[in-house]
Amino acid sequence: MPHWNRRQILRGAGAGVLTLALGPLATLAQERDRDKEKGRGRGTYPFKLPPLPYAYDALEPSIDKMTMQIHHDKHHQAYINNLNNALKEHEDLHQMSVVQLLRNLDKVPKNIQAVVRNNAGGHANHTMFWEIMGPEGSGKPEGDLARAIDETFGSFSKFQEQFSTAAKTLFGSGWAWLVGESGGKLSIVQKSNQDSPHLDGKYPILGLDVWEHAYYLKYRNERPRYVEAWWKVVNWKTAGERFARANRSRG
Repeated sequence: MPHWNRRQILRGAGAGVLTLALGPLATLAQERDRDKEKGRGRGTYPFKLPPLPYAYDALEPSIDKMTMQIHHDKHHQAYINNLNNALKEHEDLHQMSVVQLLRNLDKVPKNIQAVVRNNAGGHANHTMFWEIMGPEGSGKPEGDLARAIDETFGSFSKFQEQFSTAAKTLFGSGWAWLVGESGGKLSIVQKSNQDSPHLDGKYPILGLDVWEHAYYLKYRNERPRYVEAWWKVVNWKTAGERFARANRSRG
């Protein structure tokens, strides 16, 4: 058994008292730190715009440079600004990550719930969106994600068809999602506006933004052309990592 001196004992006791005093906040901070260690950290209040992992024109011709600039620098930043403004006077929520806010929306005061739902969703959705795309799309998923897609949908081509249909037929603005559910299952869902799968306790693995601001400069009203072009820039390596993370989080 290690020998502790008086200073170490007092330091340990102080840490214990602090943890007890902080209660849920300490737990949230610990969860946030674990997320950061696993590469999942999205930070806490005040939220900041993550940089694009590639140049604005890197996804051309599928997605043009001007659309990427406006989408990332203006639209995504606006969601972050709105979220920070809504949370400004609510210090008890400042230690929560954007995902924790979405998964615990009932803990958010009712007078700002709608604002947080919309803008925390917008921040989380877009942060993922930039990451699951890349200048050299990997073509098809590999490994566990590829096997899960085959088992769930019959083949990759059938999955593509179903996902594309969900993206093309969603009425109004929103997203098409490939999500992980309980038991390691996959499903395709449509979500309106900036609603996140996290609101339903599901883990987003792949998502396609079909708001008009995501494609209108290049494709005008031809959403199907945008959807088909998008497959060329999907980063399946990152999607595979998200699938593995979804399974670990359920474990």
